[in-house]
Amino acid sequence: MSTRRKIMVTSALPYANGELHLGHIMEQIQTDIWVRFQNLRGHECHYFCADDAHGTAITLKAEEQGISPEEHIKKMHAAHLEVSQGFLVQHDNYYTTHSSENRELAEQIYTKLEANGHIAQRSIVQAFDPEKQLFLADRYIKGTCPKCKTDDQYGDNCEACGATYSPMDLINPVSVLTGATPVPKESEHFFFKLPEFSDFLKGWTRAGHLQDEVANKVAEWLDTDLQEWDISRDAPYFGFEIPGHPNKYFYVWLDAPIGYIASLKNFAERNGLDWQEYWSPDSTAEVHHFIGKDIINFHALFWPAMLHSAGMRTPTKVNVHGFVTVNGKKMSKSRGTFINGQTYLKYLDPEYLRYYFAAKLTANVDDLDLNLDDFVQRVNSDLVGKVVNIASRTAKFVSKAGGELAPTPVDPELWQRFVVASESIAQLYEARSFSKAMREIMALADAANEYIAAAAPWALAKEAGREQEVLEVCSLGINMFRALMIYLKPVLPELAKRAEAFLGETLDWNSAPNYRSGAINTFKPLLQRIDKDQVDAMIEASKEEAAQPAATGPLADEPIAAEIEFNDFAKVDMRVARIVKAQHVEGADKLLQLTLDLGGETRNVFSGIKAAYQPEDLEGRLTVMVANLKPRKMKFGMSEGMVLAAGPGGSDIYLLEPDSGSEPGQRVM
Repeated sequence: MSTRRKIMVTSALPYANGELHLGHIMEQIQTDIWVRFQNLRGHECHYFCADDAHGTAITLKAEEQGISPEEHIKKMHAAHLEVSQGFLVQHDNYYTTHSSENRELAEQIYTKLEANGHIAQRSIVQAFDPEKQLFLADRYIKGTCPKCKTDDQYGDNCEACGATYSPMDLINPVSVLTGATPVPKESEHFFFKLPEFSDFLKGWTRAGHLQDEVANKVAEWLDTDLQEWDISRDAPYFGFEIPGHPNKYFYVWLDAPIGYIASLKNFAERNGLDWQEYWSPDSTAEVHHFIGKDIINFHALFWPAMLHSAGMRTPTKVNVHGFVTVNGKKMSKSRGTFINGQTYLKYLDPEYLRYYFAAKLTANVDDLDLNLDDFVQRVNSDLVGKVVNIASRTAKFVSKAGGELAPTPVDPELWQRFVVASESIAQLYEARSFSKAMREIMALADAANEYIAAAAPWALAKEAGREQEVLEVCSLGINMFRALMIYLKPVLPELAKRAEAFLGETLDWNSAPNYRSGAINTFKPLLQRIDKDQVDAMIEASKEEAAQPAATGPLADEPIAAEIEFNDFAKVDMRVARIVKAQHVEGADKLLQLTLDLGGETRNVFSGIKAAYQPEDLEGRLTVMVANLKPRKMKFGMSEGMVLAAGPGGSDIYLLEPDSGSEPGQRVM
């Protein structure tokens, strides 16, 4: 056994504004499996997480609900923790960034950055809502694109032509919050001098702290000029005030990663430990972060640079994973595949998903696809048909023989295969190559089942005088099952508990499994097969949740335009159209190019629905379009109409669909 390691592990902090979905759950399961493995191997490994609880969006969400930000984040914290625990994720501490520990640490670290000359101050001009008395982030401003003149564009880039610009460059900009016209306003901001850490980061990112593909991506950023990082926001803002600067607050992304340390500090102070053991510059402990690929820049650039300036140690590893897709496509509310953790738990055993994710997770930044048919087949085949089947086929014969296992393996060569697999499987867990570990474990399960099928103890039991042979075969079967459960315990902790009750022992993995004799208990069914109907019910429930009316309030309400007469509305000619072709638009982040059949006439339309639909999902389906909209010349070509859609935006956009039986060209109204 190697030296006992002290390890701190974190997963990314969920934002306290929404429910945990399968993307969050995958990351927490990946982290939890690795932590459980380390502890089973005899190391001291702690898992810390928290809710990311600051920012303007928190305030606005609380206002929608008519409660205080503190009440809102407390409610979300309880909901997040309930779901995490439902998936058997075992945090040592699940905390919040809105804590006294985080405030203290953020102030200490900022003070060191400032003392070291790594904070700059200068005035910047921002868009300001005169009614809300609030500086507006880009997503809270809309107007007409200054380049192509397309209406209803957000304050950072145009969905129609792809142009980027400053919010105040918009023509006729309005605040999404109040409908007021934003005004330019000057404000003093604070910046972290990230460019001064360029040489340090070039070395740190190539020193084994990142996966190679992540280090290569970061190198692209480092090869360009790094920009100073704006770390301040103006009041009103839900967060921590910057020491010595009234009405100036730390930007949420400054104190969020510090929240990792704050969660540890809170735990340490309650348990008589020293949190600085993990974060002093000469610490021999390990710190491992598990994050998604969308937040690499914060964890691989800003965070290590801040820690370096503050005289603290930097992370041992930043482990990056990809996104979760369902049935090969981005999670979709309209298809019922944007699945919240709470919805899953109403219908399915959490260990089904823990195993399936483990069977697909690699050490790379690959996206992970939850194919629902494969999910059902693999869980039923691997866990029920292979692993549990070994015990269910053999336990009754041991019970009939008195319930005592034979003292030695009847096939030493086969048993040795299970013993020597211990280290190779452990190395795969250590490297986060969970899918390879599951394949190796299932190969052992196949070997066990093949041995039992060939030995056929049920046939031997019918022959007089062969009772000892039956016992020996089945005792080896039980021991092989026991070894498999040791190797699967990080992934399937509840199944392991039921197996332990059957075996009459606690399974640990400090070394290779020994062959054991002695008594076992009466076998009881350990795991049920998945019924496809359960999966279908979960999908239908997710669709129903997506169909619920959107929340009202300042984020949901757009400013109401001037009233029009009915005759104005009657001029709109809406027609059924068939999408005969859909394709990506080169150079456009949000547009798809659609070729529409209006019943003998085709139209070319550009539509900002790329975040919600893949082209192949659209071809052949019917939708509704405004057929008499004046063609508009865009950067990418002429757009000859508009398809109608609803939803809050982003990936939550739903094309209108006509009644079944409608024909292209048919008028809707």
